[in-house]
Amino acid sequence: MPVLRFDHVSKQYPGGLVALDDVDFSVETGEMLFVTGHSGAGKSTLLKLIQLAERPSRGAVLFAERNLAKVRGGRIAHHRREVGVVYQDHRLLMDHSVAENVALPLVLRGVRRGEVGKRVRVLLEKLGLGGRERALPSQLSAGEQQRVGIARAVIAEPAMLIADEPTGNLDPTLSAEIMALFAALPERGTSVLIASHDLGLVKRMRKRVLVLDHGRLVDDIAPEDLADE
Repeated sequence: MPVLRFDHVSKQYPGGLVALDDVDFSVETGEMLFVTGHSGAGKSTLLKLIQLAERPSRGAVLFAERNLAKVRGGRIAHHRREVGVVYQDHRLLMDHSVAENVALPLVLRGVRRGEVGKRVRVLLEKLGLGGRERALPSQLSAGEQQRVGIARAVIAEPAMLIADEPTGNLDPTLSAEIMALFAALPERGTSVLIASHDLGLVKRMRKRVLVLDHGRLVDDIAPEDLADE
């Protein structure tokens, strides 16, 4: 069963800008894929529709076969717990420590404090942030802040992870390590959708690629087709 389905989705903003135009695709449970395209192609709007930061003008976005148009009020927060998000601008709580930022999704789920602490420590160690648990985000480099944002998004093993240019502030070695972390998530049942314009990185990963152009889905490239290029 697809975890996500866009059923002829269009999004038009006030003023007439068409960000998405009749976009149609689905993502299977445990699938990893990329969405790419020029700046302004509609990548960020697509991600916003998945996390209910925006709603479509036409068509339907279905998450686990649930039409997100019917998700209102308190159920929005519940939906967002199923979708881990890695933001371009990190969106960390600046008055909370690194460990507190990463722990937040587990705390919201009611996980026991001892278990929370253990899982946070293990993940921060894996991301090269082992000694930074008590630091505030303002004491970190941009690359470290990005890794904290990634840790927060993956810690609760959500049904789906979406990421907007997650390697933008990272050097090539760290980018490869982060991508390896993302690539391991589908084994645990988490689907992963990454927006990126880094074509070299996308090709190296050899995953399915959706290509947007001025809001239209113009290509849906299978991994084996990428491998032949």
